[in-house]
Amino acid sequence: MAASVSDFKGFSAAGISDLATSAREAERALRARTPPSPLTYSPALSQLYGCDVLLKCEHLLPTGSFKFRGGYTKLTRLSEDDRRRGVVAASTGNHGQALALAGRELGIAVTVHAPVGASPAKLDAMRAYGATLVLHEGDPLASELAARAASERDGLTYVSPYNDPDVIAGQGSLAVELLGQAERLDAVVLSVGGGGLLCGVGAVLADQRPTTELIAAWPANAVSLLRSMRAGHAVEVDERPTISDATAGGVEPGAITIGLAAALAPTCVEVSEDRIVEGMRRLAEHEHWMVEGAAGLALAGVEACGPRLAGRTVAVVVCGRNIQFQRFLDAVAPR
Repeated sequence: MAASVSDFKGFSAAGISDLATSAREAERALRARTPPSPLTYSPALSQLYGCDVLLKCEHLLPTGSFKFRGGYTKLTRLSEDDRRRGVVAASTGNHGQALALAGRELGIAVTVHAPVGASPAKLDAMRAYGATLVLHEGDPLASELAARAASERDGLTYVSPYNDPDVIAGQGSLAVELLGQAERLDAVVLSVGGGGLLCGVGAVLADQRPTTELIAAWPANAVSLLRSMRAGHAVEVDERPTISDATAGGVEPGAITIGLAAALAPTCVEVSEDRIVEGMRRLAEHEHWMVEGAAGLALAGVEACGPRLAGRTVAVVVCGRNIQFQRFLDAVAPR
């Protein structure tokens, strides 16, 4: 059953438990579509960081990102009337790709509003999956607000990349898988943008494995949700460009992830651009994976925590691979 935003007002333990239950339901539904993403042990990275590093390979999911979880979950939970009308969303790429592919498979029309400066590879992929694109000047928040307005004007369901309980539950299915894959799990490190992944994974861990530390990594250049969590409401942040473009952009006013993320109380770290790129480089060097900046950010989050993770078992969410080849080469090339 689809949840509503009001179900999570106040963010009580019961509300977090309900979200975790919804994530478990999402995980069961996803099994009919795709197998769990692999969890692999990295000897090289474990030696480098002094802890047992497990890599949750979300970049191997359909559309190359964890976002398929939330997009697929949301569309499968729509009413028949909402399916017939179609959906509208805002995305810099991964969320839009996930909705476009799920919509094509389920027969649901998808329109995506995106910034003109989004990755051309991601824009092309959304079109290839069948989405209709509407491009906007400005940062990702401008596209989100435009998509909201279009949904009200045209009577379409708006699917937020993060401000939606069903999307959050879908992202939380990652943690349900993870707890079944890892015999020991002391910490989970993930990158953060609008907070859907953070809140979904965090709710499942809080409900099922509260002793597992949740570590949230932000690019130092893009910390809108972090500042909003501390303020208790959405605040405007003058963000700077980041190679972790999938986690960039402001937080929608009233986003449920602000209060929910604060209630989950993750360990928060900010990571420089150099460290994010180094994370990308190390995944390429040691695992032979070409991943996007947000995945490098998650790995860099391990380093940002320093020696206090020594000897612990740490899962790193390798969240996506959708980056242009030349941009990847330009980023990781020795300076």
